[in-house]
Amino acid sequence: MEHQQSIVVLDFGGQYAHLIARRVRQLGVYADIMDADTPVDQLRGRAGIILSGGPQSVYDPQSPQGDPAIFELGIPVLGICYGLQWMVKALGGSVESGGVKEYGRAKLKVESGKRKVTDGLPVESTVWMSHGDEAKQLPEGFERIGTSADCQNAFLADETRNFYAVQFHPEVVHSEYGQQLLKNFVGLCDTLPWSIDSYADHISASIQQEVGERKVFILVSGGVDSTVAFVLLNKVLGTKRVQGLYVDTGLMRKDESKEIETAFADLGITNLRIEYAEAEFLKNLEGVYDPEEKRNIIGKTFLDVQRRVSSEMGLSLDDGWMLGQGTIYPDTIETGETKNADKIKTHHNRIEEIQKMMDAGFVIEPLRELYKDEVRTLGQELGIPQALVWRHPFPGPGLGVRILCAEQESRMTNDELQMPSAYAVLPIKSVGVQGDGRSYRHAVALFNQQKYPSSIEWDLATSIPNQSSEINRVLMCTSHTEPIAFVFTPGYITAKRANLLREADAIVNAELRKAGLYERIWQFPVVLLPFGMSEGGQSVVLRPVESLEAMTANAAELPQDVLCTMTDRILALRGIDCVFQDLTHKPPGTIEWE
Repeated sequence: MEHQQSIVVLDFGGQYAHLIARRVRQLGVYADIMDADTPVDQLRGRAGIILSGGPQSVYDPQSPQGDPAIFELGIPVLGICYGLQWMVKALGGSVESGGVKEYGRAKLKVESGKRKVTDGLPVESTVWMSHGDEAKQLPEGFERIGTSADCQNAFLADETRNFYAVQFHPEVVHSEYGQQLLKNFVGLCDTLPWSIDSYADHISASIQQEVGERKVFILVSGGVDSTVAFVLLNKVLGTKRVQGLYVDTGLMRKDESKEIETAFADLGITNLRIEYAEAEFLKNLEGVYDPEEKRNIIGKTFLDVQRRVSSEMGLSLDDGWMLGQGTIYPDTIETGETKNADKIKTHHNRIEEIQKMMDAGFVIEPLRELYKDEVRTLGQELGIPQALVWRHPFPGPGLGVRILCAEQESRMTNDELQMPSAYAVLPIKSVGVQGDGRSYRHAVALFNQQKYPSSIEWDLATSIPNQSSEINRVLMCTSHTEPIAFVFTPGYITAKRANLLREADAIVNAELRKAGLYERIWQFPVVLLPFGMSEGGQSVVLRPVESLEAMTANAAELPQDVLCTMTDRILALRGIDCVFQDLTHKPPGTIEWE
């Protein structure tokens, strides 16, 4: 359905395209998303256009391009990141590779002058950058109205035509006055007011239409997403038309299955089956090192278990059943599902077999357009207890994506990376997101006498990935004061490694609750790495983050006593040699390491 006098976001493949639309909706104006190359005739009647970011260079022959005729519609246009660069190029300016890549926080300085688009913005504020290219020659009619330390043309304006462009991302919460800037832009557009009174009512109608007379078999992990999806489907369709399946993969947290069974029983939910399949998952993962292959195997094994249980219970597609999943929007965008998005990683619920089922109309994902905070709002509206709604997010593949596997080390020297000898480069790589694209690069560990990050280490966590193309994560060693000669041991997922990580994870969660920090920390992955100080030794990474929607995240600071206690208790586990805290924000690091 087309909404006249609304805002349209043209998607150039940026990780935050849907987040832009959400921010606009929060301002009480309807916003939807269309492909970057949407013909101008389909955009007439809109009140304004926002050009999203994207992972490519505007000079790449394969890069997404918009219809330049949009600049003749006579309506306001705002370009963000890649959107700025495409706008500059399309209107006759030039874009070049930046001298310094900017990922993460930067200081924006707004130049003096009374303009509606900068109303309420201070002279200096923190913004969120994620780019490698930048505008060099401005198009005719444009002026620079904002700069950062590493980007001369960070904020541009052509007030006569109501064209504006920013190199940073105002849509993410880490840009302090980003929502004010979007509010200013929307205020320049001739929009109509819009709102949704109830998520549940809105999504319920969609479920009824999509399912029709069929029934839904849904995989439940116990996390907030699948829990809300399961309860929502029960409410909309009735328990006789929904069957839940919880699979214990052997990669769950300590006592996870018992807690899930009790929680759902307390909710009065009786249409949930628990299947114990640890042996099957571990057998299929034996000898598997590649993170993408591992995710695909976990996803395929989930389907195999689902098919077996479906057969046992007589729930086949031929009998009018379809598969339900608690997929949320960040899962779809990181898998590169939108037309121009770069694949960051394949989520277990986006493997090829499930994509084929989706294409055939056999999969329903009632939360696929929502972010984590919206899912929680919906969960509260459905009456789900706070303890479940605010449970830390836990990936569908469980500890499977937190046990890093490698057959051989990937080592680079400090000299090769031009790193000081006081740093230690880890002998493995992890997934990150830089410039809206996927990165698979090294992490570097920092050390000090306190074994606790000071302002110096936090600053380095931003500057090092910006300056080094081979680094996407920065860690603080909380177990040692000086660099370590790491000893790498080839390792895949085994019951022994899973049990070791399970115990470390349980320690972290116990200490979080004891310190009253559980609800302040949005998510706390605990990661196992295949190296230590001797053969067979392992290391643990603590990854506390603060976020709202998972598209961006701040690495969270922990009180020194809490971090020290966690480290000491984890080091007491047999087989753990080193402990680190990941100080990397997202971007350039993803929340999970794989």
